[in-house]
Amino acid sequence: MTPLAEQRILAGMLDPSADEIRDWGNSVIQLMADYLGDLRDRKVYRHMSSREIRDRLDPALPAKGTDFDGLLKVFRETIIPFSRQNAHPRMFGYVQSPGTPLAAFADLLASTLNANLTVWRSAPAPVELERLTIDWIRQLLGFNAKAGGLFVSGGSMANLTALATARQAKDYSPGRLRIYASSETHFSIAKAAALLGIGRESVRHIAIDEHFKIRVEDLVAKISADIEAGHVPFCVVANAGTVNTGAVDSLAEIREVADRFQLWMHVDGSYGALAILAKSASKLFAGIEQADSVALDPHKWLYLPVDVGCVIYRVPQIARAAFAHEAEYTRIIEEEADEAFAFWDYGPELSRRFRALKVWMLFKGVGLDSLSEAIENNLACARYFESLVRASDDFEMVAPVELSIFCFRHLPARLRSESPQAIDAFNERLMIALQRDGGSYLSNAMLGNRFALRGCVLNYRTTLRDMEILLDDLRRVARSLPASA
Repeated sequence: MTPLAEQRILAGMLDPSADEIRDWGNSVIQLMADYLGDLRDRKVYRHMSSREIRDRLDPALPAKGTDFDGLLKVFRETIIPFSRQNAHPRMFGYVQSPGTPLAAFADLLASTLNANLTVWRSAPAPVELERLTIDWIRQLLGFNAKAGGLFVSGGSMANLTALATARQAKDYSPGRLRIYASSETHFSIAKAAALLGIGRESVRHIAIDEHFKIRVEDLVAKISADIEAGHVPFCVVANAGTVNTGAVDSLAEIREVADRFQLWMHVDGSYGALAILAKSASKLFAGIEQADSVALDPHKWLYLPVDVGCVIYRVPQIARAAFAHEAEYTRIIEEEADEAFAFWDYGPELSRRFRALKVWMLFKGVGLDSLSEAIENNLACARYFESLVRASDDFEMVAPVELSIFCFRHLPARLRSESPQAIDAFNERLMIALQRDGGSYLSNAMLGNRFALRGCVLNYRTTLRDMEILLDDLRRVARSLPASA
């Protein structure tokens, strides 16, 4: 290839013509349509090895460019088949959103504009759109008009940001601060405590009841004991949908305890809080509007692609005191109050991508009525699965269904005389075999020191029939497994 030809290829890939962009776009949209069109016919997961994937990828650092069709071929033939299909209607593992085509286009448009939402002057319209969508979420949760917040990468960052703000509200005493959370609380709380210098050992675990919710009397007892021992309680973390079982703590009661001891109340609603949109579940979240901060993930129950988490503050000024930092190169000169707004004053990030566009496009394009209906359908699928299990003679529930997470065990007749440990081991082998089979996908949980199969319905494509297929898949796979390893 001549230098001139190479130069043309380079120019075309970095700065393609309008016609080339249309051609690329048409190819991508065709691939997207084909992929989503036959999604139900695909396996959720394909058993593979790291070596098998690496052998299909060219490992050489590329000195010369590749044309777009060549790049798309690798995506089609290697990336897609060797990925877990998270949009599949029977992808029940973890808390996994399917994403939506509408939001995929929003991400494309956001990347095209490449706005950096640091301050208003950097991205005026995107900043206003984020402030608007944050206000919509504020309204959904029932917070007053003075509340505010921002989008972050996900629930872990939202929890860390909220705990940093909570610490700001209390005199900082290294080694003496205490956070209170149930044993079901997501590990990101302990991780945030470590990263903030508070220490993992400063997170006090509160006992849970038979529904996996915080025992309020144990919370009061532990706070009182810590005060007497000279520690400084400053924050209680309530759950609005635990990651193991979907349990929602008694938010109103925990608010009363927080007020009694002058604690910051944070609610981790990363998985469950947006189920407030469903009428059948909305009462579970009574009191969430009185929290000092809430973490939630639009990339979970708004079905959006990662990444977009969110933190809401009841009093944003406390967050500003925690995060604002003055530097000459960030000084905002001669602007009115609204135009002087800076997201970096309310969270840890400086560079911030345009996450709000997909949230806005989803709300505007789909509407709350359809979103509420989709969430209700997810809840109904989980409840239906629970009814199937309870009506069966070879499965048992190990936790009540509160939102859309279901935890259960397979207990065929040949295992009923076996020890609990043998039953646990069989179910663990069953989960791995099911994942490798690819018809359906479950994850796991440890509940009361017992292994449980765990599923979460978080897909607008999932139907009641999919819940029946899941049990059929489990029975079929289980028949091929020996009772013991």
